[in-house]
Amino acid sequence: MTTLTEADALDGLRDALGLLKDREQVAQRLLDSSAKHSFDPDKELDWDAPFEEGKWFWPPELVSLYDTPLWKRMGEEQRILLSQHEAAALASLGIWFEIILMQLLVRHIYDKAATSAHVRYALTEIEDECRHSKMFARLISHGGTPWYPVSRVHQQLGRLFKTISTTPGSFTATLLGEEVLDWMQRLTFPDERVQTLIRGVTRIHVVEEARHVRYAREELRRQMVTAPKWSQEFTRITSGEFARVFSVAFVNPEVYTNVGLDKREALAQVKASGHRREVMQTGSKRLTDFLDDIGVLRGVGRRLWKSSGLLA
Repeated sequence: MTTLTEADALDGLRDALGLLKDREQVAQRLLDSSAKHSFDPDKELDWDAPFEEGKWFWPPELVSLYDTPLWKRMGEEQRILLSQHEAAALASLGIWFEIILMQLLVRHIYDKAATSAHVRYALTEIEDECRHSKMFARLISHGGTPWYPVSRVHQQLGRLFKTISTTPGSFTATLLGEEVLDWMQRLTFPDERVQTLIRGVTRIHVVEEARHVRYAREELRRQMVTAPKWSQEFTRITSGEFARVFSVAFVNPEVYTNVGLDKREALAQVKASGHRREVMQTGSKRLTDFLDDIGVLRGVGRRLWKSSGLLA
């Protein structure tokens, strides 16, 4: 696979969004930002403080059953309990995804100059993701909820994806995993209805993930210009399939059982919920607009994205 060189950048290599930025300059700015704005969750957050009575663990509008007939029958206490289990399930999903991401980043830098800012930033991002995964795991344990692993099928699909993924496919999947949750977390950390600890966890994640998104977007733009045609098309198809997996894995059905609800009824109402569909499409829109601009959402891949429910 070809990659953008300094000479290419100086010659004015561009995509639909304009000139591509120099890879080393982007990475150095991200390294500088990391040096100033990185956090140790073990020290930054008050893990000894009890949860506040009556506060949510996720904004109610982002809870999967919000505004469904089943939601309207639930009492406030059960709704809050569901928000706690869904927050734990999303943290579990985040750990699964970040472990995949770390492996994809290691693959990406395997044959690149270790002294480059681009590689040093990738290693910095891996450090961030290690802290995030430990933070999410501690949050789950602190709340006393179960760990919610993805299904066995999705585990095996993840194993396959990280083995066969192209470089642009890896960065497309990275953005899918990061940007939808980032949108939700940006609504969560300023929300005073939500538990203080949850707000602290999401604040740390939003600040550090902003750098990860920038790195992935700039590299994906470069790859979609310089990668061979077969790699670009393979990326379109695999990213669409990953979107389908992601949209299903986003709701772990065991949360309903664990709060005393009928799992089948709950899943059916989530699937039929116009509000939930709007939430997921709104949370994905910034990403899907970007992917459309750079040529990822075409042909079969676009149809797969539509079938995932993330693309309107």
